[in-house]
Amino acid sequence: MTHDTSEIPYADLTPDAVLNAVDSVGPRCDGRLLQLNSFENRVFQVGLDEGGLLIAKFYRPGRWSDAQIAEEHAFTRELAQREIPAVPPLELGGRTLHAWGRHRFALFPRQGGRAPELDDEHTLEWLGRYLGRMHAVGAGSSYRHRPALDIESFGTRSRDFLLQGKWVPESLLAAWSSVAEQALQGAREAWQRAGQPQSLRLHGDCHVGNLHWTDDGPHFVDFDDSRSGPAVQDLWMLLSGDEHDMRAQFAALLRGYEMFREFDRRELHLVEPLRTLRLLHYSAWIAQRWHDPAFPAAFPWFGSERYWQDRILELREQVALMAEPPLLGSGYQG
Repeated sequence: MTHDTSEIPYADLTPDAVLNAVDSVGPRCDGRLLQLNSFENRVFQVGLDEGGLLIAKFYRPGRWSDAQIAEEHAFTRELAQREIPAVPPLELGGRTLHAWGRHRFALFPRQGGRAPELDDEHTLEWLGRYLGRMHAVGAGSSYRHRPALDIESFGTRSRDFLLQGKWVPESLLAAWSSVAEQALQGAREAWQRAGQPQSLRLHGDCHVGNLHWTDDGPHFVDFDDSRSGPAVQDLWMLLSGDEHDMRAQFAALLRGYEMFREFDRRELHLVEPLRTLRLLHYSAWIAQRWHDPAFPAAFPWFGSERYWQDRILELREQVALMAEPPLLGSGYQG
């Protein structure tokens, strides 16, 4: 399938356009430009005449409103003001969100680092302390414009988009539709068992790729997926390995976390439902972005029968896991 270039979100975002956009708000570029890995947005490292580097983030057209981006920026600035190591955008000319043609962008200081060692208890406790502080700030007020991470937005709408767009092969449609509904029902039942947990402002996509570690500790980057939701969303993606490993990792996280904020253990019922919603959302996300040439190139297997067979097996496993007692709650010693 071919598309008019006007439908391709970044077709006109040439290197010259990126440099001119940055120049337009004050910093003078020296011509150095490196595109960084990002599918959702376009992110560049830009060299400056005066020396040093900036990060220029160009938001995907049509994804977030100006008001939603402003809330993300305000949250990260609030965290930084509380000395919580988030990386907020730079304010230039009294603004953090800028426009160049049809594109909106923000500039950030470059703060590098390495991936944290998540098998180290000291590292996990350190992360837990900052997450506890972040969530204490996040619970202090609410988003008005950014959406919630819930079953409707991440699960039901994702399922419906895939069905309405006929992305699932006809031969597997009945099986996938059935297991997707079972998965959504399992998530609904788990949410009830969790007792309607508190919703607060989150990082939202707190995996190892969005954590940079230096000798001074961690800092959190890329709040683009920040939403309202349960606190455990920012914890479970930091866990890996077998049951023993994950329990030990979670215990270390909570030792740090609960120095600053109490964790509601009922939210342990939400770990597998949140994983399930993320799986449904991921398939819908690829389908929604298919007109972007970067996506067929990166996900050539999407749409194949093998891809959807694997998704059916994955969801069946999740249905079984959601019916069991929460893994992290079994034998947990905090």
